[in-house]
Amino acid sequence: MSVAFTKEESSETAAETMLPDRPVSPHPNLVTEAGLKALEEQLRAARSAYEVANVIEDVNERRRQTANPLRDTRYFAARVGSAQVMAAPTSTDTVAFGSTVKFERDDGRVQTYRIVGEDEADPKAGSMSYVSPVARAIMGKAVGDVVTIGDGELEIVAIS
Repeated sequence: MSVAFTKEESSETAAETMLPDRPVSPHPNLVTEAGLKALEEQLRAARSAYEVANVIEDVNERRRQTANPLRDTRYFAARVGSAQVMAAPTSTDTVAFGSTVKFERDDGRVQTYRIVGEDEADPKAGSMSYVSPVARAIMGKAVGDVVTIGDGELEIVAIS
């Protein structure tokens, strides 16, 4: 895009405000109902931030302030558009998308995670992406099953 007819210091100034798109996973965009609501809220927040920044009079500052919200708006619009809401699991016999799984690692650590979509995964809050190595290894397994992850093993203790 040419900057010849804008009030900018240079084409470098324009280039520094044009952020690359956020990477989008090649995996299906599976989400829980709560995950879809969170994506929609993040989209609303990004659009709101863009609108606020878009009224800044100084063209250079406006470009700087709208860069992140514009990029986030594109990302979250694409994620909401491609979201596939998965129903909550109806059985606790085997691990499935949406299950909360408690497992014990071979070093004695006991961990509990809910298996969710990529955008809603937050290991510190107790959720992991369905495409993570651990989630992929335990999907379809039952209580008492032992799976190998890297150099270690884990045993599924409970599924809810």
